[in-house]
Amino acid sequence: MFITFEGPDGSGKSTQVNRLAFALQQLGYIVYSTREPGGTPIGDQIRTVLFDLENTSMDPRTEILLFQASRAQHVSQVIRPRLGRGELVLCDRFADSTLAYQGYGHCLDRAELQTIINFATGGLQPDLTLLLDLPAEVGLARREKGGDWNRLDAFTLAFHCRVRQGYLEMAQAEPQRWVVLNAELSADELQAQIQRIVLERLASRPDLFVRPEPLG
Repeated sequence: MFITFEGPDGSGKSTQVNRLAFALQQLGYIVYSTREPGGTPIGDQIRTVLFDLENTSMDPRTEILLFQASRAQHVSQVIRPRLGRGELVLCDRFADSTLAYQGYGHCLDRAELQTIINFATGGLQPDLTLLLDLPAEVGLARREKGGDWNRLDAFTLAFHCRVRQGYLEMAQAEPQRWVVLNAELSADELQAQIQRIVLERLASRPDLFVRPEPLG
């Protein structure tokens, strides 16, 4: 099963992915957590270029193609092989981020973006997408306070508001895949909701469960 986490910057995706991975591993699931852009040595090099604050002159089309290059490598080298082995893959961002940031944020043609995404991913789609939603200004304040400010964070507030609206529209259009969660909850409350949702979905996938060997 392929589960992705989406949401505005500062919504706490990385924290929640890591906590969920640990909880599922304790229950006996074979779990692999990863992130985008990145997830591979090549992808991590591309991530550095994408997020570097010195690259303010980057054209949105360059941005799109760099994200897809990282994603193509990620899908080919990591995600598909692990899914093929029956592992549970958790990913901090995936293709929906491109539609949110470059489609809604940069106001580019989303049909064209979807064609590029399909080429990069080979049509791979998540089984479940968790949207950690919060106001753009709240997320950006968290990012600034945390000291992890990057080139995309530095876009205008209006840009980030469009990104959030894009996420909400995508979630509304495909409710069977998306679940919207309030990222302004405490980390513990949010994790409890995430675990409940994921475990309900996993109940129909006994093939993913590996019972731990008894100790001793």
